[in-house]
Amino acid sequence: MSRRLRPDELDLWNRVAETAERMHRPRPRDEVKPGSKPRKPVAQPDPIPTFRLGQGAQGTSPPHDLMGTVSDRVRNAPVRMDRKTHTKMKRGKLRPEGRIDLHGMTMDRAHPALTGFIMRSASEGKRLVLVITGKGKDRDEDGPIPVRRGVLRHNVPHWLSVPPLSQLVLQITPAHVSHGGGGAYYVYLKRLR
Repeated sequence: MSRRLRPDELDLWNRVAETAERMHRPRPRDEVKPGSKPRKPVAQPDPIPTFRLGQGAQGTSPPHDLMGTVSDRVRNAPVRMDRKTHTKMKRGKLRPEGRIDLHGMTMDRAHPALTGFIMRSASEGKRLVLVITGKGKDRDEDGPIPVRRGVLRHNVPHWLSVPPLSQLVLQITPAHVSHGGGGAYYVYLKRLR
């Protein structure tokens, strides 16, 4: 965060800047070494606008286009189901007809388990199921590459939004606190015809 310089600070800076000397003096362009050919004139680039200390920056930088957290994206996804049912589901008023707990599973085990569970639930005619991922645990070591907390919590919404599960899933919503809160998702399934 920057601040405006006070007049006494600006005056002090200008006095210091006046005493500075260039380390390497540029050779004038017209000067030619003895025994060398004269150079062709080179087109001069546009001069860089001068900037004085304390002057505000010109223009604004573009806003950052950072992707939000998974829970924010799931929460802000458009509602594709009955709004009244969706509201009841978010408030924890609907009882899930099935649930799967992926706690402690690796991604290699969790993905096929989730796929099988969703496909079985859809074939049995269930509409609302609960997928428990856990919130994730903090890593002990802080390596050079940042690792997100809660690998399953971040991957489950993606797995549910790509084929073959995307054809069965109507809505994904973070679960109510009574059903696991930030460590679980409600998955509302489409009716099979």
